Order: sequence, then C-alpha cells, then structure tokens
Amino acid sequence: MKSMIKAALVGVPLLFAAGATQAQIKIKISTPTVNDMAQEWAKAFTAGVEKRAPGKIKVEFYPSNQLGPIPATVEGTALGTIEMISVASGFLVGLEPRFLVLDMPGLFDNTEHGRKVFSDPEARAVLSQFGKSKGLEPIAYFVHSPLYLLSHKPVRKVADLAGQKLRMPGGAPLHLEPYRKVGASPLSMPLGEVLPAMQNKTIDGAISGLTVYTGFKYYDVAKGMTALPGSVIIAPIVANSAFLKSLGPDLEKVVREEAMNAENAIVPWGVADEAAALETWRKNGGEVIKMPAEEEKKYIDNVVSILPVVYAANPNFKADYDVLSAAAQRARSK
Repeated sequence: MKSMIKAALVGVPLLFAAGATQAQIKIKISTPTVNDMAQEWAKAFTAGVEKRAPGKIKVEFYPSNQLGPIPATVEGTALGTIEMISVASGFLVGLEPRFLVLDMPGLFDNTEHGRKVFSDPEARAVLSQFGKSKGLEPIAYFVHSPLYLLSHKPVRKVADLAGQKLRMPGGAPLHLEPYRKVGASPLSMPLGEVLPAMQNKTIDGAISGLTVYTGFKYYDVAKGMTALPGSVIIAPIVANSAFLKSLGPDLEKVVREEAMNAENAIVPWGVADEAAALETWRKNGGEVIKMPAEEEKKYIDNVVSILPVVYAANPNFKADYDVLSAAAQRARSK
C-alpha cells in the first residue's frame, strides 16, 4: 500500500497491462482516490482485456488526482484527452444532470444489492444513455462505499447539522438543499481539497465514502463519523464515446464486456474492504455513529421534501428514478 501511495504522489501511473511495452492503444484512467474499488476494478478490467487482446492495449491508472482535480478530469474525459474516469456520480451532474438520480437515498442498500440493480436489464438500458449527448458514457457501475459524515462536532441527530459548514459529494440541489433546510452551510468541493480544509477547519465536516476516510487517514483530523441513512457513493466508470468507437468493433466489444465483468468481479473485494475500513477507523480511535431510527427517518423525510425542486430542475429525474426504484425492489426479492 505504501508503494502505491508513493507512486500516486510522485505522478507515476500504475501500469496493469502485462503487455505494456508492445501496446498499441493507451487507456488512461483517472480517479481522485487510491487503494479502493476503482483501483480493483482497473486491475480486473486490465486482466480481462489482456487475456482477450494480448499486447494491444496498455492501461495506465492514475489515482489521487494525478491528472488534475475532478472538474478538469471530467471535462478531459468528455473532450477525449482522458479515456476513462471514475468519480462520485454527483460530480458528473454538471455535465449530465441524469447522473443525479444515483445519489437519491434509499435506492441502494449495500454493495451486493447495488450489483444486482446494475445488472438489471431495464436499469442498464436507462443508465447506458447517461452522458451520451455530452461525448461520454458509463461502461461500468459499482457501489464505491457507504456515505458517512465526518465532523469535528459529531452528528448524532439531524439537529446537530445546524451551523456546520459541510462539504458535499456534489453541487446539485439534491446534495445541498436538504442541508440548508436544517441550518447547515453545504458546499461542493473537490476531494483533493477536503483534507487540508478539515485540518485547518475551513470546513467543519465533510460527506464522502467510508474508504476515503480510512485511505487518507482522516482519523488523525476528526473522530466522529456518522452513517447517512440509505446513502452510498456510486462511482461509475465513464469513458469517452469517440475513443470507444475508435477501437474498432472487436476491441470495443472486448473493452465493454470486460468493463462489466470487472464490475461484477470486484463485489466481494468491496464487501471485505468496507468491513476492514470500519475496523481500521475504530482501531485508530474513530467512532462510528448510527443515528436512532427516528432521526434516520427525519433525515430521509428531509431529503424527500425537496424532490419538487429536483423534478423542476431535471425533467428526466422522476422517470429515471422510477426505473431504478423498480429494479431495486426486484433485486431485494432475489
């Protein structure tokens, strides 16, 4: 792990393809995180591609914002200067508003349930259209991590949010308005800026995935980490559409199929990683807080109350939500 983090800091990509020196096509994958689901996906994806198209593709994985902050890498993927990116879906909303539906609390129960939802043909058909008009498209989805709120002042009930300046995993009304309604001051901030902002108390707290907090040792900054009801980070693998087409039909098929194969293959790793992250947090003096049932209901009700605003801003939201919600129900019955 130390060597991976060191590589990320000095700007050296992690090369996964066995045939890198003979590769004719380069795929750069950018992510703001390290040692997580995105990296495991890249490993599995590369192994599958290399097996089916040996020596033809070199995969370079750039973790920890090596290719730039999130907004720049999203734009770079849309323009084609970066082939693929994995970021929290909330940071794709500015380019493609339909990604917002993935941040609706209550859709995804956990990592395994997310795999079932994303494997649902009806859900997949809708999701496959996200971003296409903007020059990019998702080729894989996974539940990156449950969402937690880390704050210098621990949050044990909804009222504790009042007066706190908090970083959100996105800048859409769905991310911001529920917190404004309870008296907090929410703001959108790229992941790379969050840790120093927490250290110098420019912000009081942040919402992010569980494994981000352990991977970057946030337990040295704050201890109270509150589980947010029914909330997870979805981090799609998004690819430049023109690049996919440039591969030709045979290699494009390989890339698309191995992207989905890797999506399913990493689920057990994700389940184990979540458990390990919670253990790491506690071992380093951190507290994992679960709000009482009545407070969890109050939290969800507050989010739901701003849906009319969301519907007004995003005409596709309700239709997309209905499809995913139905897929989520089918997945629960399996």
